[in-house]
Amino acid sequence: MAAVGSDIRPEIARLPVQAVTSENSYEPPDNFLEIEVVNPITHGLGGNRYTDYEVRTRTKLPVFRLKDSSVRRRYSDFEWLRKELERDSKIVVPNLPGKAWQRQIPAFLRNNDGLFDDDFIEDRRKGLEEFIIKVAGHPLAQNERSLHVFLQEEKIDHDRYAPGKVRNG
Repeated sequence: MAAVGSDIRPEIARLPVQAVTSENSYEPPDNFLEIEVVNPITHGLGGNRYTDYEVRTRTKLPVFRLKDSSVRRRYSDFEWLRKELERDSKIVVPNLPGKAWQRQIPAFLRNNDGLFDDDFIEDRRKGLEEFIIKVAGHPLAQNERSLHVFLQEEKIDHDRYAPGKVRNG
């Protein structure tokens, strides 16, 4: 009988294990992905008002070029991402929070700030965060160029954007 370990076939050999030390025991795992939608800011006056949100991404996934990024996105940017993923990917894309049509009626006919009411903005922020966490957590979506542009590019250039896949590293 052969000694244990003397005839290990490469196809069944164990992967090397990195020793756990006090420096690395609390590091995020290699598949770490954290996304937050935070800091809503309303810009403009009158009919030109809009709210955008900071989308912060931290990851150790090799498919992402940047390991830490922060971009500002409007609701319409989330709509663009959803449309691109529905067209190009093979995943079921979750719904976005609703458009809130009743909040868009003229100000003199309603008793709140409409789309710019603090409670509405916070509810929408939570819904957008839930949407992007679900989308970005899907392994097939992680290879879509639209997701990378949305999470890591300062501006979404609709004229220059070309759909496609992203390769690791």
